[in-house]
Amino acid sequence: MPLDWSRSRRPGAPLDAGARRAAPMDWIPAQPGDPIREIDTPALVLDLDKFEENLKRMADFATRARVRVRPHAKTHKCAEIARRQVAAFGNGVCCEKLGEAEAMLEGDITDVLITNQVVGERKLRRLARLARAYAPARLGVCVDNVDVARQLATVCEAEEARVEVYVDVDLGQNRTGVESPEEAVDLARILVASPFLSFMGLHAFSSLAQHRRGVPERRESVDRAAMRVSLARDALLSANLPCDVVCGGGTGSFLYEAASGVFNEIHPGSFALMDVNYARNEHDPAGPSFEFAMFVLSCVMSVGEERATLDAGLKAFSTDCGPPRPTFAGWRVRGVSDEHTVMMPAEGSVPVKLGDKALLIPGRCDLTVNLHDWIVAIRNNVVEAVWPVDARGALY
Repeated sequence: MPLDWSRSRRPGAPLDAGARRAAPMDWIPAQPGDPIREIDTPALVLDLDKFEENLKRMADFATRARVRVRPHAKTHKCAEIARRQVAAFGNGVCCEKLGEAEAMLEGDITDVLITNQVVGERKLRRLARLARAYAPARLGVCVDNVDVARQLATVCEAEEARVEVYVDVDLGQNRTGVESPEEAVDLARILVASPFLSFMGLHAFSSLAQHRRGVPERRESVDRAAMRVSLARDALLSANLPCDVVCGGGTGSFLYEAASGVFNEIHPGSFALMDVNYARNEHDPAGPSFEFAMFVLSCVMSVGEERATLDAGLKAFSTDCGPPRPTFAGWRVRGVSDEHTVMMPAEGSVPVKLGDKALLIPGRCDLTVNLHDWIVAIRNNVVEAVWPVDARGALY
């Protein structure tokens, strides 16, 4: 089965991708039908059975909890994965940057929310033009400043574009968001007054809660955050302003946002792929657990006394949350450099030889994905598809 090159262009590449379609194929890590042992390394590998099971578990939870799931595409940056998530949950996706939103809209995602601020004349005009170009697809953004809200309204009117807008609420991380209910009301009034903006409600992401390891600590952190959001929501309603959506939450906290009675839409991202960092969180039996579905496939390129060296390093995976976890039984990572990972055996370790392939579980999936051009999707250790990381490097 040939690769589908029609979806291979990343934002910033020439619109005429004919030259790329005709390019030699040897630099792509695999072809459909290849066994896993023949995938070129280092490669980003997605286990489809585990990925699909993760989506099912989240969908089942959302049905029971009566909340919408809008998964965060910043985790995978891949339009094909986003399309499968839309099919599973029946909603759109989240992004962090305009470039990511552009890649998702270009990839036939018709409902995209940028859960971040977009500031400055150039970016706001690009946002409006993007919304106009892909209409009737829905494009949303967050604001936390009255001057930006007024400028966004002016730009959208000039471009004859309609954008959905959420007021961002600071939950104590002192990063973005309004700090008081009064600020939320002031912003909402500006948004409601514009015929080119659709005020949707509130966005509130508790970054502080995501990796609090214990269940009680995470629950308490979200409960405090939900109280702040409820004050903003109640202030809007008291001012006769709409607040149809209260959204936020992540893989570490969605269970508690859903139970709060305040949030009606959750935005987890990493649950679909999982990583070592989220796996360190204590599991709450009230919610679903998720499988490791994404790996970096690496090859043993050198062996020595009491060590084996892999051909993947800092340019293949993120280590900001610690080194990857090898799936070789009994081996641990001794050190990581630009192009290498050195493993050391422990008691009971399996024998390793030159050319063996190792699956590494990333410490953090988001930043690892952004290092790769391709995601190799496998089922039963055979390549089923190869998908481009459409929004790789979309930092703008």
